[in-house]
Formats: sequence, C-alpha cells, structure tokens
Amino acid sequence: IDVSRWLSDDLLQSKLIMQVHDELVLEVVQSELETVKVMLPEVMAEVAQGRLNVPLLAEVGIGSNWDDAH
Repeated sequence: IDVSRWLSDDLLQSKLIMQVHDELVLEVVQSELETVKVMLPEVMAEVAQGRLNVPLLAEVGIGSNWDDAH
C-alpha cells in the first residue's frame, strides 16, 4: 500500500503490478528507473520502522519485459 501511495504521490508513471509473498513486481518507466532503484528500498524499510527489532533490507532486481526483449 505504501509503495503504491509513494508512486502516485510522487506523480511517477511507474506502477506496482503484482505482489507475490514478500516480492513486489513493478513496471518501471525507463526514465524513472534510477529513482525507483534508490527510493523503493527506502520506502520498504520505512514500512517496518518501529515494528521490527531488526532492520528490514529490501533489494532491487531488474529484468526486461518479454515484449521489450523481442
């Protein structure tokens, strides 16, 4: 919920398209890729702040859309 809110509040075109257990899948506009790579782990870490006794580590991986690859 916080990731979707962050994307819309910052007026980004990128979208959260799916969540599978503890993984999020986003469709990211190329011009927003660096912003999302930096900010997404920060947004995710803030969600757990004060709720966990250990820091939450969020990693970002990047893959091509099948349509983009062909």
